[in-house]
Amino acid sequence: MFHVEPPPEAAAVFGDRLALARRYAVHLVGSGVERGLLGPREAPRIWDRHILNCAVVAELLPDGARTVDLGSGAGLPGIPLALARPDLSVVLVEPLARRVDWLREVVEDLDLPVTVERGRAEEPGVRARWEGADVVTARAVAPLARLAGWALPLLRPGGVMLALKGASADAEVARDAVAVRKLGGGEPRTVRCGTDLIDPPSTVVVVERARGATGPRPGRRRRREERS
Repeated sequence: MFHVEPPPEAAAVFGDRLALARRYAVHLVGSGVERGLLGPREAPRIWDRHILNCAVVAELLPDGARTVDLGSGAGLPGIPLALARPDLSVVLVEPLARRVDWLREVVEDLDLPVTVERGRAEEPGVRARWEGADVVTARAVAPLARLAGWALPLLRPGGVMLALKGASADAEVARDAVAVRKLGGGEPRTVRCGTDLIDPPSTVVVVERARGATGPRPGRRRRREERS
């Protein structure tokens, strides 16, 4: 088993939920590696590269935000956000059955009020159930324009897409800004999160859904239970 004791800065991010974050780290470096959700080389840097890298993005989310995490995989960034911010309502959307099974096991073990949905963002059923979100998150899912095509329809007007990116973030913004605007998004911008906690800080591309866009149909009720 890899060393999973949290670094000192994790206490500032997770507070009294630090023990739960550590249990999540144990899942990631244990069954997460064994079942192929995380590469074995990632295990030694589970905190700085993965858990904290995602959790510090919580500073961008408004209080009580309805949050949909696309292509959640090993629960990144959705589970760290739910751990750092218990006020959030989080849905993890993941198409692969083996990953969905793992996510449900972890969410149950951590006793998190998080929904796991098997599906893809572009599927009509997924859009019908989760449209009107305040925030859509994604990490290493797709190039910016393609991701915006999936994420923006799930957002309420004025809601934001938060795309966790690496060194390519600024280049993607320059390349895809016109396409994003055509899809109903505002001007993409790049922000750094956790600058006083982690090095390097997390890079996030923020795109607001245009307020003139059509929102969810009146009277639609969202189902919050898990899909089997």
